[in-house]
Amino acid sequence: MKFIDTPRDRWHRITGEDGPMVTLTPAPYSLLTVQQWNGVKHQWPAQVPVGVLFPNDADIEDLAEDLPRLALVALQFPKWVDGRAYTQARLLRVRYRFAGEVRATGEVLVDMLPLMKRTGFDAVELRADQSLDAAERALRFFAGHYQGDVVERRPLFARPPEEAYTNEEFVHGGSAI
Repeated sequence: MKFIDTPRDRWHRITGEDGPMVTLTPAPYSLLTVQQWNGVKHQWPAQVPVGVLFPNDADIEDLAEDLPRLALVALQFPKWVDGRAYTQARLLRVRYRFAGEVRATGEVLVDMLPLMKRTGFDAVELRADQSLDAAERALRFFAGHYQGDVVERRPLFARPPEEAYTNEEFVHGGSAI
């Protein structure tokens, strides 16, 4: 999983003094709101990488037709207790086979990272008070899972023995956060 250092991130939001800009000039690595994207998608050059900042209360199906043109979909966690973006990420990966970057933004806590990885996120912008060291440890905490996920669709019992975790690795493979 990639951890985003916001000041050094190549993706940039297009905002003005009063919020998102309405008039846009296509520029590589622009991260647009859904409203901005809907306003420019018919004129946006195919070779210019673009991303969409997608709210967690919107239906991901509304973005389905545009996914082949997008390099990034940033899903929002407005509160750490609101998990709708997990479902959006899973739908992007499983139903729509989105191969671009799926990024978590907003109230992203270290505790959320293992589930984010399992549901299809491959990049996160951690909340400012979260430790990068703790985040990396959290991703190594569980050696495996019984259930399938977007990384490994088969549950543990359905995998061939050479691909399944040994009992010793599964039980003792984790580390303390």
